[in-house]
Amino acid sequence: MDQPSINEIVGELETLLVGRAPGKIFQLNPHAIAVDFGLRDRGFLFIDVEPTQPRLYLIKRRVRDLEKQARPLGQFALTMRKDLAGTRLVSLTCDPDDRVIRFRFAGEDELGKPRGLELLAQLTGRSANLLLLDSNDQIVQALRHTDSSGQQIGQPYQKPKSVERPAPKKPSDLLALIRNHKFDSPSEAADAHFTSLLAEKQRAAQIASARAEVRKKISQQRKLLKQLESDLQSHADAEWHKRIGDLLLANVGTAKRQGNRVTLIDYFSDDASPLVIEVDESLALPKEAARQFAQYSRSKRAVTQINKRLELARKRLCELEAEQETLATEPASVPATSLPEKSASRTAVSPTKRVPGTRRYVSSDGFEILVGRTAQDNDNLTFKVGRPNDLWLHAADYGGSHVIVRNATRKPVLPRTLIEAAQLAAFFSQAKKDPKVDVHYTERKFVARIKGAKPGLVRLQRFKTITVEPKESRPRE
Repeated sequence: MDQPSINEIVGELETLLVGRAPGKIFQLNPHAIAVDFGLRDRGFLFIDVEPTQPRLYLIKRRVRDLEKQARPLGQFALTMRKDLAGTRLVSLTCDPDDRVIRFRFAGEDELGKPRGLELLAQLTGRSANLLLLDSNDQIVQALRHTDSSGQQIGQPYQKPKSVERPAPKKPSDLLALIRNHKFDSPSEAADAHFTSLLAEKQRAAQIASARAEVRKKISQQRKLLKQLESDLQSHADAEWHKRIGDLLLANVGTAKRQGNRVTLIDYFSDDASPLVIEVDESLALPKEAARQFAQYSRSKRAVTQINKRLELARKRLCELEAEQETLATEPASVPATSLPEKSASRTAVSPTKRVPGTRRYVSSDGFEILVGRTAQDNDNLTFKVGRPNDLWLHAADYGGSHVIVRNATRKPVLPRTLIEAAQLAAFFSQAKKDPKVDVHYTERKFVARIKGAKPGLVRLQRFKTITVEPKESRPRE
């Protein structure tokens, strides 16, 4: 968090929290806590001192949701709960030109004597920490362990050495969100901002993992293809074994043997020239011929099986390469200024009325998928219900349902959603009994009616193709 944004949030918190007593503490992760100050609809004080993204603001959550997310209290939270019991927040300030926020509490000890404590939130990057100080500014407990002087338990508190940074030329994304008045409070803007950043970070990690997995599978599939092609080459001389077997039988009475070498008359050549081959000395020529015929049969069977496996392997490689191409189009992040108004998170599905003449599904990633029933329903779904940036799918070269993936976010749908929608397009088509089906997909804006054609017949300006197994992979809504 930048200094101006912190100042905005501290101003909000000072108005709401001063004079209140801290209540239940939730340990949300090793570096984050939420504290109930009895604000009810205004939410809980949230402090996270994870070095890459330290932050502080109010969050609106249900208590049961926090309880589900929370883990057992660590040593810091236990000490904080014990020491702050019976106190009230008397002041909340931010150090000038420094990202250090001080919560000063006052109360009485067990003997009725006044006592003061300070909860200090350092939102200072690598040195970010949450510290509990006594009335002498000595550190009682720290959320994160550190070896820095003046930052360890039992030592008098000293500010971490700060690195001077040039003043930004323009407001940060967070500050812009706070000041554009799209949210009811600075905390609400901060919650939406960081929730979006974390979601995008998690999504980017998932996409990176998926890309790596697909690259690995492609590599394995290419190795398999290379091995199968090598095996096929080793059986390329199947006809030669049959030819030798036939010549051995035809030359039983005329063949000349010398050790393991046999001279045969090659009746298959134009000039019936002699042919010398090597055989097992212990075998009679008819048995050697039988061995050659057996080798011919094995090679023929092997070639048939290898060709089938090659066909499946090449098809699977095409699927993986299509998936890799889809993953390559996934953006890494979305600018914070594109956040929806007054929303702490983004969802792909928004509440909509049921569309007549369609089957409705929700993908694993939360996208709404609509599948047309009749030709007229397909036409209505594509050209009246579908929006320009929605994803449109249809089985290639077969009659079937039009499929629309609602995409209000205007971002490419996630690979898992694409596959699930393609499986539905294949399932509700004339190719549903095939093991694999090619499915065309494109944005709805690239689909056009054919003048004078029957309803449901369309022309695609551009499209991509994915091969999937026909099935209903998601329950119908």
